[in-house]
Amino acid sequence: MFPSERSCVRVDGRFIFNSGRLRLRAAMEGHGLAYMLESHAQEHFESGLLIRVLFDWCAPFPGYHLYFTSRRQQSPAFALIVEALRHRVAA
Repeated sequence: MFPSERSCVRVDGRFIFNSGRLRLRAAMEGHGLAYMLESHAQEHFESGLLIRVLFDWCAPFPGYHLYFTSRRQQSPAFALIVEALRHRVAA
């Protein structure tokens, strides 16, 4: 799965992305490592276009969390989102 030889590489620049798609594309084009959710790159792992590295240092993703205070009056739209998420988690 991982190459057995050790490599030292000097990196002169860096990319900054505000899009997961662009980050994934840069990794697929060989520009470097990309830190992202495994599910976003799963098909590329399966096809062999990408490989997982540093697996032992990646913490599992427990899911998203929503924090809100119940003391403030919620808008109807926000209350609808909260209710939908509660039903989804319960299912």
